[in-house]
Amino acid sequence: MNGNLDFVEFSPPWSETIDDLIVSASLVPPRDPKSAGITHIDFDGLLTPPLQLKEDLKEGCGGQLWPAGMLLASYMLRNHSSDLRGKTIVELGAGGGVVGLAVAKGCSIDSLIYLTDQMPMLALMEENVRLNGLAHIVQPLVLDWGEPLPPQIPSFPDIILAADCVYFEPAFPLLLSTLTDLLGPASLCYFCFKKRRRADLRFMKQAKKLFDVTEITNDKETDTHRRESIFLYRIRKRYNKNI
Repeated sequence: MNGNLDFVEFSPPWSETIDDLIVSASLVPPRDPKSAGITHIDFDGLLTPPLQLKEDLKEGCGGQLWPAGMLLASYMLRNHSSDLRGKTIVELGAGGGVVGLAVAKGCSIDSLIYLTDQMPMLALMEENVRLNGLAHIVQPLVLDWGEPLPPQIPSFPDIILAADCVYFEPAFPLLLSTLTDLLGPASLCYFCFKKRRRADLRFMKQAKKLFDVTEITNDKETDTHRRESIFLYRIRKRYNKNI
């Protein structure tokens, strides 16, 4: 979860089509409270030793595991364990950092991975980096969607990871703005979310107007989760071929 909730006015180039995303006051669906603790995750044997992830809801719902994050992490471990060398990687709305940390632990990488979320999640991201001994390769940062990118993040990272970022309607335009800032000519975003209400589909409809969006359906696990309304997409920058 991310987004600057002090947002008052936002006028991106696509302002004439963004209004349909800000449609109601329904914010986050009810969730059962969960005590703080450390979870060990091996992603069905893909990680040995397993990832250690502290879950803590005291600073918000981003402090626990959600299904889209688990699916995206598993997908990256299965399909991209050996092709990420030389790639700059940024995770959006990282929460505790499960996706970026799984990639750092189980994939061959040689560049920093940037975990990003709002300030309340920073301490949890930092603790999970320490728990897994990944401070040499993972850097947690504060990134408020719709705001300028932190200077530490390289321009147009190669890989953008985003899971469970679609469930807070007022933040939708801010997320689209940040994706626009991050996506460069060679950038690729892996975007996974669980559909919980109709507004989530409106977000994807808007994203498809702005970017090239392709659903990933040729993967056994993603096909299984699709029946549970969890979807995984590749998102790229769109170019006007007429220019």
